[in-house]
Amino acid sequence: MKIQFKLALLAALIGSGLAGYWFGAEGEVSSPGAKSERQVLYWYDPMMPGQRFDKPGKSPFMDMQLVPRYADEAEPEGGVTISARQQQNLGVRTEAAQLRQWAQQLSAFGSVATDERGVQIIAARANGLVEKLYVRASQQQVKKGEALALLWIPDWSAAQQEYLAIRKLGDTALTAAARQRLQLLFMPEAVIRQVERSGKPEPRVQLTAPENGFVNKLSVLEGTQVSAAQGLFEIASLDPVWIVADYPQAQAGLLKVGDKVQAVSASWPGERFEGEVSELLANVDPLTRTFKARVLLKNSQQKLRPGMYLQLTLSHSTLGQPVLAIPQEALIGSGDRNRVLIAEGNGHFTPVEVVAGRAQDGWVEIKRGLSVGQRVVTSGQFLIDSEASMRSALPQMAAQTEVEQYQAEAVVDAVSEGVLTLSHGPVPELQWPAMTMDFALPPGGLPAGIKPGDRVKIHFSVDEQGSHISQIVSTNAEHGGHL
Repeated sequence: MKIQFKLALLAALIGSGLAGYWFGAEGEVSSPGAKSERQVLYWYDPMMPGQRFDKPGKSPFMDMQLVPRYADEAEPEGGVTISARQQQNLGVRTEAAQLRQWAQQLSAFGSVATDERGVQIIAARANGLVEKLYVRASQQQVKKGEALALLWIPDWSAAQQEYLAIRKLGDTALTAAARQRLQLLFMPEAVIRQVERSGKPEPRVQLTAPENGFVNKLSVLEGTQVSAAQGLFEIASLDPVWIVADYPQAQAGLLKVGDKVQAVSASWPGERFEGEVSELLANVDPLTRTFKARVLLKNSQQKLRPGMYLQLTLSHSTLGQPVLAIPQEALIGSGDRNRVLIAEGNGHFTPVEVVAGRAQDGWVEIKRGLSVGQRVVTSGQFLIDSEASMRSALPQMAAQTEVEQYQAEAVVDAVSEGVLTLSHGPVPELQWPAMTMDFALPPGGLPAGIKPGDRVKIHFSVDEQGSHISQIVSTNAEHGGHL
């Protein structure tokens, strides 16, 4: 599609009268006598450059005149020469390939996640009953020391009464042993001291939040029985938070543990959050084929919440090794390949295939195909490349035509304008049996003397448009001719 589009542009140039400066030399707008001195090699249709004609006229393919190819337009293989005036009319500009020292910039996206290292589980200390529940829903914010639930643990009552009785005896060793037994029952120090102060058993214990955060998971309801070590609350902190960042494989070498990172969010425009890369995760996302990194981000004001989307950049871009680069507009993409047009002087331009790397600030890295100082075309290159591609395609098409030739002996059944109906024998190369079919005559027509009923030998080629005779010889008449 791209080649057709480019050739269409060339055809438009021809139709609009610009062919004078595109296909000719600077001095071709001159007297008729000067034009007659130029030798014409052949005529062709720019939309069908593979077909050549030996005389001017209207194209059989398109509603336009055939274009001449002059002998003085012959170019070195693989290139095209454009005069200075033509370059000016086409707006041709060039730029030298140069070494540029690029800043290694990270462009990544990530989502806020809970810092799993700061998650704490609040569990029941013994078998008991949830007598009062102060936090009744997950995601509820809590502060350090805030009451979460009140548990009634009847098993503690008997042990506390035993401790109080031994304490009255005044035996220091027995008292210490009884107190240690209370600690082995996972009784908090604050409850033991309350029993010592009041002299009464205290079978109730209040669970409190160890840090500021939110209830990430609530696993109990008021009035339910609980068992020892059963998890009741999961408390997570919002300072700091994790950012799980996704970055492309091409930037895998830019990030390392300890790098300082800045993050921005659409929720807080104009504000930047500072963080540090804590881990480069081992797995690659199987869907997006991106690498993942874990960034630890300060969140003292708790503006960042789990699930928020952020854009990440390195706080301080580092300069890497200089790389060979050209302006990005000089690159001509064609599928998975790239090429550029090199200006070699004296108006000659040659297309060269290159291997492109990273792009940054309007420049693209060239890994292979160019050297420092070579000038590449940055404007007008598509038209020049179209002409160069067309010219290089002509000999290739001619060679293909010569290779794909077949022979057959036949009898002429009928002759009509441009078409010859033959009954030919088998053609083993094409796995054709003997049959009667039409063949397109060459541009020069049928040789004189060949008529229906004559036996002939033909050389022909086959393409999507049918079978085309390139040579025909009469085998039963002395006046058989050649094409």
